[in-house]
Amino acid sequence: MRITALAAALVLVVASAAPASAAAADGTYEYKLLAKAKPDECFNGIGVPYPAGPPCAEGQPKVNQAYVWGLTRVGTDIWFGTGTNNNCLTTGATLGATKPVLNADYVCEYAESQMVKNDPKIPPEIGDVRPPEVWVYDSRSQRNTDLSAQIDKRSTDDKYRRDHTIGLRAAGNFKDVVLLAGPTAEGYVNVFAFDARSHRYLGSTTYTGYGNVRTFLQYDNALYLGVGVGVNGGDGGAVLRWTGSLKSPFSFDVVASLPVQAADLSAYDGRIAATSWPAEGSVNAPEKMAGVWISPLLADGLPGLTTEDAAGWKQVWNARQYEPDKVTAATYGMGGVASYGGYLWWGSMHVPMKATKVHQKVYPQDTDEAKQAQVKGTQRATSIFRGKNLGTPDQKIELVYGAVALPVYDGVTKTWSNKTTNYTPLFGKSGFDNPYNNYTWRMVVTDGKLFVGTMDWSYVVQDIVSGGSQVAAPDPVGYGGDLWMFTDPEQKATAVNTTGMGNYLNYGIRNMIVDGTGGLYLGMANPMNLRTDLTDDVPEGGWELIHLTKSCK
Repeated sequence: MRITALAAALVLVVASAAPASAAAADGTYEYKLLAKAKPDECFNGIGVPYPAGPPCAEGQPKVNQAYVWGLTRVGTDIWFGTGTNNNCLTTGATLGATKPVLNADYVCEYAESQMVKNDPKIPPEIGDVRPPEVWVYDSRSQRNTDLSAQIDKRSTDDKYRRDHTIGLRAAGNFKDVVLLAGPTAEGYVNVFAFDARSHRYLGSTTYTGYGNVRTFLQYDNALYLGVGVGVNGGDGGAVLRWTGSLKSPFSFDVVASLPVQAADLSAYDGRIAATSWPAEGSVNAPEKMAGVWISPLLADGLPGLTTEDAAGWKQVWNARQYEPDKVTAATYGMGGVASYGGYLWWGSMHVPMKATKVHQKVYPQDTDEAKQAQVKGTQRATSIFRGKNLGTPDQKIELVYGAVALPVYDGVTKTWSNKTTNYTPLFGKSGFDNPYNNYTWRMVVTDGKLFVGTMDWSYVVQDIVSGGSQVAAPDPVGYGGDLWMFTDPEQKATAVNTTGMGNYLNYGIRNMIVDGTGGLYLGMANPMNLRTDLTDDVPEGGWELIHLTKSCK
């Protein structure tokens, strides 16, 4: 699709459903920046070898570390693993982008990256990957320490694993061991282990049987991990139970065998619930669609889930039960999930333009007008659902935020029309009434409230629509990921903040964990790798760790 058609279609989306005005903190909570990524490279042009620095005698500073991708707490220590240039990795690996992009906010080099030129095992579509980092923030001393060098110093194999890990997407801890895991450039999963008390590195390993990883869950004296099975998770999914120790940290049992990748995990009504991502062939196979799965009762048999439970999981809902367009439904992912007020709550995830790309393959269009209609008809904002009595004859699923009807394409008549979702939202439209809230990235319950963190891709849209020519500071109103709060399951959500928690380049709240006192630690997503000028009026790119606490005012 030509950029003019894409831009025109996105303008139509903007005009038809402008985002809600940004909301300031509601006064109940306040937030503080604890740590932030710093420039780690010098950029001097696409395909040009990176000059020494920073500081940069040539070129400009660049910050590659973009996401707090995995996050866990051990007492007063906040552990996190990073993701790098994630915007570039998604557009490359998911959308098939290969042409380098350069604008005032970020650069994506793809095949022109020095990573690809110097390492043939790095595929061009993820050429902007950099080794992820492991950090621990001590909330008592307010000191942030980078532990990554321990990995590189251990052995050439450990260094290779870090260099080839796309990002540390999951972090968890149990029995004095901290585990950080992430997908690899080869399509596998790497896991790194640390001693939670001494911060000593314990080692790493590669699991070639798994191909993606997303979330650890510590619950009921056990630690669980959701993964994809096969290269890049193409052969289904699993939930693993950690059976390791300080001396032997890389031991897991398979306690769920699923036809789809397990995404986020939550305890629910004496069980474990898992949201999922779709598998190949999901258009005509509901069990392979993104949805919600629940485990057998944890109290059955031995304590917690065991290998005997692996075949006992049940899909209780899938995206096709809501999305009327079957091609678009196959592109849904499911994200954050939490148990609150007697319900299991979950939300959807929509990679920008992914549904459009799939539609283009199934239904190629010949004219700009038809292509614009295809873009407009395939965009989705996140929807929030909840359910109770899951897996029983009394199961009840409700749409909390979403749509009554959505566009569906008829391949025979070659027309779009709105079809019912068979739901009526309880509290508002998709995306918490903002069409650019495309991910429900995390849900967490603390202080008797359900918090929901989103991704808002409106800032990225302005770069696409402008053709990458945007150089001035944009109006921050409406930009930045959102934090929403349910104070009661029967009342609509309240916006805690909708502008990236003080930095509108933070396009998402990627991670949230409780602080033990009713507040939250927030791990932000910010891939604006060229926004490093401290003297201009634009905030800086790179990950941020933020503490949300009750206001003393």
